[in-house]
Amino acid sequence: MGKKVLVVDDDPDVRLFSVTVLEEHGYTPLEAADGVEGLKMIKDEKPDLVILDIMMPRQSGIRLYRELKTDKSLKNIQVIVLSGIAKRTFLRSQKALTDFGGPEVPEPEIYLEKPVEAEDLAKTIKGVIG
Repeated sequence: MGKKVLVVDDDPDVRLFSVTVLEEHGYTPLEAADGVEGLKMIKDEKPDLVILDIMMPRQSGIRLYRELKTDKSLKNIQVIVLSGIAKRTFLRSQKALTDFGGPEVPEPEIYLEKPVEAEDLAKTIKGVIG
């Protein structure tokens, strides 16, 4: 069984694309359709990597990323942000939440803007978790 990778995205087509890339490269994919479902799966499954969308219903990727990076038991889980939102917009949102009294969180190590090629996603995942 390969390393577990959780794909958190509300778009079923993006989830299917990501899961296909993961399966073709020997990873064990997990799926969540929003941040609430994603956080539960992260706590239950402890994936090696999370591929995270930003704009989602119920709980956004912005909030889920903050929860991951401020929870002592989860903060070492690797995250690849895969979003249609520009990185600078994401960073501004994080800064605003910090300015309003939230804890400071590190910038994502990898931020990919949609659309991404399958080969680029696979190479990025391999670079993060082998």
